[in-house]
Amino acid sequence: MALSMYQASVPVFVKTLGNLAAILDKAASFAAAKKVDQSVLLGYRLAPDMLNFARQVQIATDHAKGAPARLAAMEPPAFENTEASLAELKARIDRVIAYLDGLKPAQVDGSEEREVTLKLGSRTVTYKGQPYLLHFALPNFFFHVTTAYSILRHCGVELGKNDYIGQV
Repeated sequence: MALSMYQASVPVFVKTLGNLAAILDKAASFAAAKKVDQSVLLGYRLAPDMLNFARQVQIATDHAKGAPARLAAMEPPAFENTEASLAELKARIDRVIAYLDGLKPAQVDGSEEREVTLKLGSRTVTYKGQPYLLHFALPNFFFHVTTAYSILRHCGVELGKNDYIGQV
């Protein structure tokens, strides 16, 4: 049996976003226990030219909601990037999961050859659906989730591989 575009996207995004939400809970507990202002965690970055933790979560959620929407030939929902706490970032994750839960397989399936056009900075790029998902959207999503995880781990939040991967 072939893997459908829906199966390769929506459940993957939902599961990993759920893991990211649990990681944010651990970060909130860490901040409370260590008396660390959450704004320090939200603003932290691993290198001067990297985006901070809050932007990593925002961009991860943008890929998670954007990819299935574009594959379904729909406009992704727009979110403001104004989250100023771990709770607000977690609420953003919850909104994305709710959006993804509302998508039906029939909306995404069959999009392997559908053209997806993105504005990337000053250039416009067009992909076919399957390469867009497998070579752009998923790698970008996992890059930003991994970076968010790494920032918190670097800050001392007790996280391990099972937090990232979740229950199998």
